[in-house]
Amino acid sequence: MNPIVHFEIPAKDMGRAKEFYSKLFGWNINTFEGEAAANESYMTVETTKEPTCLGGGILPKMQEGHNITIYIGVDSVDEYSKKVEELGGKVCCPKMAVPKMGYFVCCIDTEENPFAIWEEDKNAELTKEQLEFQKKECPPEDCSCCSATCQ
Repeated sequence: MNPIVHFEIPAKDMGRAKEFYSKLFGWNINTFEGEAAANESYMTVETTKEPTCLGGGILPKMQEGHNITIYIGVDSVDEYSKKVEELGGKVCCPKMAVPKMGYFVCCIDTEENPFAIWEEDKNAELTKEQLEFQKKECPPEDCSCCSATCQ
């Protein structure tokens, strides 16, 4: 199996994006410095000190629709959903279960990029409310992140 090894987050305001993600997840974000840097408008993102773990970058948003969606592991999607909103982001949909795997919440950051937070839980089960949301309201109009998960 091929693991994800990199991600890029487009940003309208690179400084604001850096502040959002560094405060939300404690990531180290720095301007890319090296021979391959064509300009100073790319920032590297270090998500952990572990060499085999995912890292990525933040770059200027090239045009509307320049988005990605990534799932970011957290201890509690409930706690991080609150933190997302406190930092100026938006929660698009309620906590949803992937049975016997975990829970996710789709969000939009301060740069209008969709992303999701993921909490592993082998006992996760769909509730009646979650099933109703999937049938009636999924995906929300303003969240492209959720569209892939709505059936």
